[in-house]
Amino acid sequence: MTGPVLVTGATGNLGGAATRSLLGAGIGVRAAGRDPEVVRRRHPDAEAVLLDLTDPATFAPALRGATGLFLVRPPHIARVGPTLNALVDAANAHGCHVVFASVTGADTNRLVPHHRVETHLRGAGGSWTVLRPGFFAQNLADAYRADLVADDRLYLPAGAGKVAFLDVRDIGDVAATIFADHTAHRGSAYTLTGSRAVDFTAVAAVLTRELGRPIRYEPATVPGYLRHLRARGLPLAQRLVQTVLHTGLRRGQADTVDPTLPRLLGHPARTLDQYVHDHRTTWLTAAR
Repeated sequence: MTGPVLVTGATGNLGGAATRSLLGAGIGVRAAGRDPEVVRRRHPDAEAVLLDLTDPATFAPALRGATGLFLVRPPHIARVGPTLNALVDAANAHGCHVVFASVTGADTNRLVPHHRVETHLRGAGGSWTVLRPGFFAQNLADAYRADLVADDRLYLPAGAGKVAFLDVRDIGDVAATIFADHTAHRGSAYTLTGSRAVDFTAVAAVLTRELGRPIRYEPATVPGYLRHLRARGLPLAQRLVQTVLHTGLRRGQADTVDPTLPRLLGHPARTLDQYVHDHRTTWLTAAR
């Protein structure tokens, strides 16, 4: 890369990981968000720029001089045509290599918005790479944190399903590898998973060991989980998405281990144990 990489979602998990990995690899970063001051505070070593996916007028100024785009779909954006796909077109016009953070199975699942972005990338004639990550270890610090801190439990309708957790830090490192030599990855799509699939009883055991207090996994029924999320104050759409996602784990939707991630990294992927160890203060309370 001769110019900086424009990173969308720079204050989120994926965009933040990509920003840190790119900077660590000596690649210039233009960290984008709707509030550049917030971005600047989060990533003081990156160039913070305004980018609003719902406002195409912000695309060209953010892309000017960039030679790469790390693209993440924000959860609130379902209409990808005038937003993400329009940004892809603008990036192609600027000669950028686009790395799109999609999801596992998006190539065949027409229901997810990522499918439409992947289809557009393939047909738009630009330079691109697609990453299809699986289930994030960071869910322990996001969707599960309140239950772990308040109740010392994982309460999910996942049954005995297993998950090949991966760490978003590894996705960031893969992005940096790709942007360092994007010609070697042009037109490729990579499925990324962790190196071992574990059930939530095993996850609870890892948390118990690292936090020094008993953490239990309590399988939830679908109605019970929906009531639980409602009590937590989650909006209906998020309650439905989380419930469908976790019931899918019962059917093995996240238990496949793919060898691509360590091959791209050149070393073993981070484990769930490493993630919990590195972030163990996340699940502590003032009283503890």
